[in-house]
Order: sequence, then structure tokens, then C-alpha cells
Amino acid sequence: MRAIPAILVLAAGASSRMRGADKLLEEIDGLPLLLRAVRAACSVTPETIVALPPSSARRALLRDSPARIVEVPERAMSASIRAGVAACESAALMIHLADMPEIGAADLRTVARAWQETTGPTLRATSEDGRPGQPVVFDRTLFPALAVLSGDDGARSVLRAHPPALVALPETRALVDLDTPEAWVAWRAARSR
Repeated sequence: MRAIPAILVLAAGASSRMRGADKLLEEIDGLPLLLRAVRAACSVTPETIVALPPSSARRALLRDSPARIVEVPERAMSASIRAGVAACESAALMIHLADMPEIGAADLRTVARAWQETTGPTLRATSEDGRPGQPVVFDRTLFPALAVLSGDDGARSVLRAHPPALVALPETRALVDLDTPEAWVAWRAARSR
């Protein structure tokens, strides 16, 4: 059985569609989304890495966290992935987007366990009905390919070249990503029903 992967929490984005608000500071179950994501990751793996912009107010949320912070001046997702890969000491890396409010520790644990039980170089979470989502795990053998990514497409090119094994998470939680104030309002309304 393979070792539990490190988890890279991507939190260096600009929240540009939030019109001045920071979506990673939105509260879920009484915690800012970023802190919730990092605590969940830390409960699953001994190596959690968080990609943050330099001099970010987000950093104060993590002052008591065992997570390792890597500063990423460039806002492109590929820059955060490159920084996380460079910092990673584990044999594999799970990439987790901090702005997915329905992904919790149990989901990260499900993905980590599925990784341990598979043998391929990639693994991807899906919705319950099989639609590809997040998070995604990459074996260290793919780190050189991740280390040369550019732009804002994330690791799509690596996943195309190395089709992932799939693990389903409940409902649509592997897909829910809230980028606008309206999306947050609608999600909270649906959740309170």
C-alpha cells in the first residue's frame, strides 16, 4: 500500500469575481473557508503545503497551523502548483482547491485512501454521478511535468497524458466551487433548506 500523499492547498488566487470580498474568508460552519480547508488537510496528512500570495491577510489565519506556507507572487494556478511541487517531500501530492466549500476532511481522507489502494500515477475525485472534479493526486514521477506548467489551466495537460483513476465523492461536492457573491448566496440558501 502506498503512503498517504502530501496535500497542497491552492489559496493564492485573487478572488477577482467576488467584487472586493475574499471568498477564502467566507465562513463555513463558523470557520473561514481557508482555515477549514487547511485544518481538514492537516488532519489527513503529515505534510500540508499552502500556496498563498505574498503579504496576504490570509496568512494570519494560519499562524497556529502546522501547514507549510509557500508564497506565490504570480496569481496563475500553475505557479502555485509549481511552488507546491518544489516544496513537496512526499511520494505523491494531492492538489486541493481551497475554494471548494463542500470538501471536508472525510472527503480528503477518501481520496487519500483511494490513492493508497491504486497503482496508477494519477487519481481524481468525481461527483457521485462520475463527473470529474477535485481534488487530484499526482505521483512523484509526474512532478517534472507539473514543475513546467504555465498559465491558468492547472494540471489538465498532465491529466490528459496520464488518465486518472477515479474516486466518487458524495453528491456534487467534488464540483462545487463558489466564485461570486451571488453563488455564495444561492449555495447558502440551498444549504439551509
